[in-house]
Amino acid sequence: NSAIADRVVVEKKNRTLKLLSNGKVLKSFQIALGKNPIGRKHLQGDHKTPEGIYMLDRRNEHSRYYRSIHIWYPSESDRTEAAKHGADPGGDIMIHGLPNGFGWLGAAHRKMDWTDGCIAVTDSEMDEIWEMVPDGTVIEIQP
Repeated sequence: NSAIADRVVVEKKNRTLKLLSNGKVLKSFQIALGKNPIGRKHLQGDHKTPEGIYMLDRRNEHSRYYRSIHIWYPSESDRTEAAKHGADPGGDIMIHGLPNGFGWLGAAHRKMDWTDGCIAVTDSEMDEIWEMVPDGTVIEIQP
């Protein structure tokens, strides 16, 4: 598939990640989220997946998980919100595959939300996302 996405939309409540081009859905994936998925991420260690509009700014082929694409979180407003509570907003939020060595889990990983706040897909799905989503793509994470 040589199509390139210009936007990524995550719907937390539906556990979906969609790749869009000119408003048209190219591909949709079922995902797992942070272990505490309801609500916005505010603090490091809260196991929540952020909500808002961010950018996918860099990738790592050699992460602890099968490939990862970094989400540019926290934004200025995330930092301001955390500071109100005297807290660190956290960071290192990614889209990634399964933990290295656990690719065999496949779709079974989606039976529960298991990440520290990242968005997880299977390794083969991560390959597709890796090819279709260039650095600099906007990601919108909805509740």
